[in-house]
Amino acid sequence: MELNFRQCKISDLDALVKISKDTFIAAFEKDNDPSDFQEYLQKAFSPERLGTELKNPDSIFYFVFDSETLVGYFKLNKESAQTDVHEENAIELERIYVTQAYQGKKIGSEMLTEILNLSKRLKKDYLWLGVWEHNPKAIRFYQRHGFQKFGEHPYYIGNDKQTDWLLRLDL
Repeated sequence: MELNFRQCKISDLDALVKISKDTFIAAFEKDNDPSDFQEYLQKAFSPERLGTELKNPDSIFYFVFDSETLVGYFKLNKESAQTDVHEENAIELERIYVTQAYQGKKIGSEMLTEILNLSKRLKKDYLWLGVWEHNPKAIRFYQRHGFQKFGEHPYYIGNDKQTDWLLRLDL
């Protein structure tokens, strides 16, 4: 399998909405209250919201393809688009998702390698992210790649206040 990475354009909005919803549902629906989850899903992944994020020069979305098949995506935030840390020398990995059919094929690791390369090309000193404290598989993945916890922040799914661990990797 040879992955290809392509930065998303506004013409990709429909595909971005679909993969965003599909991967988020697969990852978290079973662990959340149905009404809170649906409220969050409709807000966070609406065409209007994602369209605004796509147009923001400080947010960067990439699609990940296996040949012609869309298998994942990620979103990076720099400068003003960062959600917690607002340092010029930092970049946030806000989203990284692989479709259900491609889970377990080391795609996440390849995506992370691409993300690290992009971050270095942007001359950032460190990459940071938030990960739900009740997602041990993701936490182990990031720790295996050298990320370390440096804080926590609240994250809301509808009215449900959850806690994300903030993890950092020095570049």
